[in-house]
Amino acid sequence: MKDVKNEVNYIVCQSCSAINRFAKGKLVDKLKCGKCGKPLFQGKPVVLNDNSFLKFTRKTTIPVVVDFWAEWCGPCKIMAPIFEQAADSMEPKVILAKVNTEEAPLTAREFGIRSIPTIAILESGTVINQRAGTMSFQDLSIWIEQSV
Repeated sequence: MKDVKNEVNYIVCQSCSAINRFAKGKLVDKLKCGKCGKPLFQGKPVVLNDNSFLKFTRKTTIPVVVDFWAEWCGPCKIMAPIFEQAADSMEPKVILAKVNTEEAPLTAREFGIRSIPTIAILESGTVINQRAGTMSFQDLSIWIEQSV
């Protein structure tokens, strides 16, 4: 008997929070949510908060790369356009998300975020790699590729 779970991926819609199921071979950037019809990959980071973080990262089966940041943080401002560029170029292999630690203190505390920016790569809600500080687009891309 085939393991059907290994033949499908799941992604939580960033617009309506519906969990979407699709065949692994169909992982393309044109996928739309079955509930609201909006694109599942939008070429920009998903904004997560304390209410949405756990569902999104645990129920999405492709790797989620999270930028923990704060508005007052200078290095975070340097990292923001680099992270945007990575979201546009790396989807749908991974999905990128941002968490403002000032607006999501419970999530930041749960993941032990002590310095920002911190970039974490999660698979089904579990951190598989984490790194603090700014990176160039090339360094970020290579680090993600080597991690997933």
